[in-house]
Amino acid sequence: MGQKVRPTGFRTGIMLDWLSTWYANKQQFSELLVEDFKIRKFVKRKYRGAGISRIRIHRTREKVVVFIHSARVGVIIGKKGQEVDKLTKDLEDLCHRHIEVKTIEVNRPEVDPQLVAEDIAEQLEKRQSFRRTIKKAIDTTMDAGAKGIRIQLSGRLGGSEMARCEKAMSGSIPLSTLRAKVDYGFTEGKAAQGHIGIKVWINNGDYLNPEEESDAAHAQTGKVSKKPTRGGKR
Repeated sequence: MGQKVRPTGFRTGIMLDWLSTWYANKQQFSELLVEDFKIRKFVKRKYRGAGISRIRIHRTREKVVVFIHSARVGVIIGKKGQEVDKLTKDLEDLCHRHIEVKTIEVNRPEVDPQLVAEDIAEQLEKRQSFRRTIKKAIDTTMDAGAKGIRIQLSGRLGGSEMARCEKAMSGSIPLSTLRAKVDYGFTEGKAAQGHIGIKVWINNGDYLNPEEESDAAHAQTGKVSKKPTRGGKR
């Protein structure tokens, strides 16, 4: 149970909500699934420097609402909302549906694993030492109030001839405790010697014990939200 790479996989539907919330019959399901993938890929590629943590998609019969969780929402909104209007039009041309784009600010990107992974990738692409980069990321995250962090790099680290795997960890990352608020981020750094895979796990406290919950627990949503119960009801 506890050896899965992605901890959000077996928390979804119990402690975490789905990233795509909609219903479709068998004929439409595959089409809408591919459409969700295209929307996420398009937004991530277009706003690579906006610090996008994740993209949630909610569909109704009339429209598709795209929630973009970003550390720099100003990049997506643009001057007087011009950039978000352009993005809405581009997505409507891509999907041929009525699209509504909403941005949610990630207040503390230091405890968001996806943003931490992307920051490490950016440093490695600038030819920084991978050991120094890992140590700096761990120190920054733990200082921000996280309960634990684990980082794993895979590839030709430091320009070596043979690919290898390096791991570093600080604090607590419980593998099989579903109530632990462990989140996961993955990205690839495009170094000169080849791609380097970057995996980040961050423990932001406990879902059920608010007194043990870290200050970083609500960084992913950018606002305080009601904690889900064990049955997944809100």
